[in-house]
Amino acid sequence: MVTTISRLAEYVGQQVMLQGWVANRRNSKGLVFLIVRDGSGFCQCVVAADQVAPSCFALAEHIGLESSCTLSGTVVRDERQIGGFEVQVRDLQLVGASQDYPIAKKEHGPDFLLDHRHLWLRSQRQWAIMRIRNAIIYALHRFFQQEGFVQMDAPIFTANAVEGTSTLFETDFYGSPAYLSQSGQLYGEAMAMAMGKIYTFGPTFRAEKSKTRRHLSEFWMIEPEMAFYDLDQNMDLIEAMLHFVLQAVLKECRFEFQLLNRDTTVLQRSAEQRFPRLTYEEAVALLTGRQHHNGTTTLGLLEADLEAVRKRKEAVVRELAERQQKLVGGSLRKGEANFNQAAIDRLKQELKDLEEDEANIPQWMASAREFRFGNDFGGSDETVLMRLFDVPIMVYNWPHEVKAFYLKRTADGRWAKGVDVLAPEGYGEIIGGGERETDINLLTEKIHEHKLPMEAFEWYLDLRRYGSVPHSGYGLGLERLVAWVCRLPHVRETIPFPRMYGRLTP
Repeated sequence: MVTTISRLAEYVGQQVMLQGWVANRRNSKGLVFLIVRDGSGFCQCVVAADQVAPSCFALAEHIGLESSCTLSGTVVRDERQIGGFEVQVRDLQLVGASQDYPIAKKEHGPDFLLDHRHLWLRSQRQWAIMRIRNAIIYALHRFFQQEGFVQMDAPIFTANAVEGTSTLFETDFYGSPAYLSQSGQLYGEAMAMAMGKIYTFGPTFRAEKSKTRRHLSEFWMIEPEMAFYDLDQNMDLIEAMLHFVLQAVLKECRFEFQLLNRDTTVLQRSAEQRFPRLTYEEAVALLTGRQHHNGTTTLGLLEADLEAVRKRKEAVVRELAERQQKLVGGSLRKGEANFNQAAIDRLKQELKDLEEDEANIPQWMASAREFRFGNDFGGSDETVLMRLFDVPIMVYNWPHEVKAFYLKRTADGRWAKGVDVLAPEGYGEIIGGGERETDINLLTEKIHEHKLPMEAFEWYLDLRRYGSVPHSGYGLGLERLVAWVCRLPHVRETIPFPRMYGRLTP
């Protein structure tokens, strides 16, 4: 019976055939333990010398990592093994040999792994991330379809900017300048005037020469637009969407979260609780430490964080020295030496992270103290503010000077009816949106103020000339959401082949 690893539970005690690749191999006396992957999961397959032909056992003993193979055997339930099952092999056939696989068990730097991204995707960690990404995408589609939205597509080539011209990729379009889309939002507004509620889902491009852990040059956005929605209804929809997606991925990706060692407590809380909603003024008061939240302030928490980091750093340095001394002594058995080396590698990475935190926290504290009212939030500001919260928050009603030209203003003209959704655990903004301006005169003023070419926006102004209605929408950055859900240190791991400043291959 040909099956997949994900369906082994259906065949306990039965003979099956698997087709996949050898992700790991460990030889023992009379036994070979293969970790086989087939895209649907991972499984330990045990080849015993007294249960297979000599040629089969010889193949198992020497088969290279990432060689493709077909194997047959009996499925046994074993909760101690990866995936909860084991296959006792009766036959093994080589399909495609692999020798000297470049991604070994040892630690590799990020540049090496990105240069070999086409192979790095095969690892357990990357497999789990891509599965969670897929589950998030599927849940997003289910949510919007169930809510009566129509999926539509915005063009990738555009003649105009959505949020200013400084981050556009320019290209030639049959002799005329064109740009790769920053967002499908303006076109989404036009489609919402036809269909009521729509969403687009596609690639977007930003030419920021930034190498921060939150930035990609090519990323995917899901952008709903809703006719007859105000800002409050927009925020209600955002919250419902995130609740739905988080509940779905927590249910469907338990094994993937285990592979990532992801503590899902914050995700579970975020999937159930209401999200705090703060005005910009309230958020600034919390950010700068002038206002308490649940009896504490941002600056107080950061001071405690810094002290904890320094104490942990001292402990890591001591343990690292002790384990390195054991290795130098040369008295450890091979298994103990390997265990200590793995621990040393983990401690070195933790020490690097602690040193980074020790350097960053004082800078964050200084930035928070010096924050000027009226400015937009930077990444460090979002990190500091979110130290007070363990679920996403919504910050709304921003100074109109720092927000996009198309956002509607409040009655007093001071604030743009925008909303940013900030994720906890240091991940910052994952959603930006708001209520759209319906007054054609104010919109025209904003286009001039942002020094955008009026002729490129005449079609957009038509939406206000012919049956304008209150409407709202937002953009969700898929990769930032995946980074938070998986708790990844950098968005480069959230997309199969990342495109960012300095990286165009493979």
